[in-house]
Amino acid sequence: MHVVLADLDKRGLKKAAEEIPGSLAVRTDVASMGQVQALASKAYARFGAVHLLCNNAGIAEHGPLWELPLSRWRRVLAVNLWGAIHGCLAFVPRMLAQGQAAHVVNTASMAGLVTPPSAGAYSVSKHGVVALSEALVQDLATRGARIGVSVLCPGWVQTRIARSTKGADAVMRSLVAHGLPPEMVAEQTLRAVRDDRFYILTHPAMARAVQRRTEDILAGRAPPLALFRRRARSQAG
Repeated sequence: MHVVLADLDKRGLKKAAEEIPGSLAVRTDVASMGQVQALASKAYARFGAVHLLCNNAGIAEHGPLWELPLSRWRRVLAVNLWGAIHGCLAFVPRMLAQGQAAHVVNTASMAGLVTPPSAGAYSVSKHGVVALSEALVQDLATRGARIGVSVLCPGWVQTRIARSTKGADAVMRSLVAHGLPPEMVAEQTLRAVRDDRFYILTHPAMARAVQRRTEDILAGRAPPLALFRRRARSQAG
């Protein structure tokens, strides 16, 4: 496949593009609908079609939700949730017009299926991405579209997301450092796309937390304190 790369980090974007011959790199702030529309226009102008869209931008915040300034709430929602919305609005109509088989991957998180403490803004954004994906796959099905949808819900992954997190504690940084390598998550995601699998859970040991949440909902119970973190720490080893 031809590759289109989009990132806000100009230097990192250039480096990645140099490693992928023939790729198109477009500096993009996914919080801006105009910039995502420009990204879509450049992708279609270069390659004529898009068959796999990955809405993958994400940042985090840490701390009690009432202590986060409104500006930081808006920042997380602008990137994590609105970024995915902008991606869908800019690309899906064009993908429908192609009339060809295609697929959309929206990156949520295990925090989009369960809600850990001290991650309110992040969890709100990722629950929104899960809902967005569930709505999208149903809306496409009603049209008989040949576009599949997957929502990626990883646990801890070795990324630089902690650098974007104001107030990230030593525990969080350790969990990220001991998470899955990104390459393993990518391999699982590619298999899910090929199998047309909707939910992508990369950390099987965390699946029990999702089951427990469903049980708590049906029983009317509040989430148990730190369940997600305890299981995440166990998963990280």
